[in-house]
Amino acid sequence: MSQEAPQEEDRQEEDRRLLTRAQGGDVSAFEALVGLYQDRVYGLALRMTRSEADAAEITQDTFLSAYQHLKDFRGEAAFGSWVHRIAANHALMRLRHRRVAQAAEAELQAPEFTERGTLADYPVTDWSRDAEEKALDAELGQAIQQAADRLPEGYREVFLLKDVDGLSYEQIAEVTGDSIPAIKSRLHRARLALREAIDLFYNRDNRGV
Repeated sequence: MSQEAPQEEDRQEEDRRLLTRAQGGDVSAFEALVGLYQDRVYGLALRMTRSEADAAEITQDTFLSAYQHLKDFRGEAAFGSWVHRIAANHALMRLRHRRVAQAAEAELQAPEFTERGTLADYPVTDWSRDAEEKALDAELGQAIQQAADRLPEGYREVFLLKDVDGLSYEQIAEVTGDSIPAIKSRLHRARLALREAIDLFYNRDNRGV
């Protein structure tokens, strides 16, 4: 047996001792747990958000959430895995908020003028799409959303993390604790299910024929 296995067992045993004390109200024990995992939490948040400021805030929010729910933690998973999942959830919420804010900013961006006082050119797709095409896109988006909602939880999770949030397989493995082959398999099945939903949407009522 390698030296890493006993060291890992010792670390988890120390985590359990600190956790028991922290759940009993020992603040110094919780601070010790924070000291053990804050660098890992910060690293995960930084990889997911690519922002040092966001990563710092996520780290703070993660341990605040962990402290507030400390007595609810039953130890089904390792403490490190638990705080990693909390950190990933906070990071995902931050990424989604960032995308919504960016989309809103782009939508509300005021017209720009050239030095000669004429309107700057805008992409044709921003202004020329008619109501029917927009309605069709809205219906398709709803069909995809409904199909995603029907996916089993594990499939929906990897689809959202990979195709919506844009995480790498390595990042998803850190969040879920699953192997990369398992993640790829579930993602493939999720994509097949969504592709079938899209095909049904375009073929219903002989649309497009």
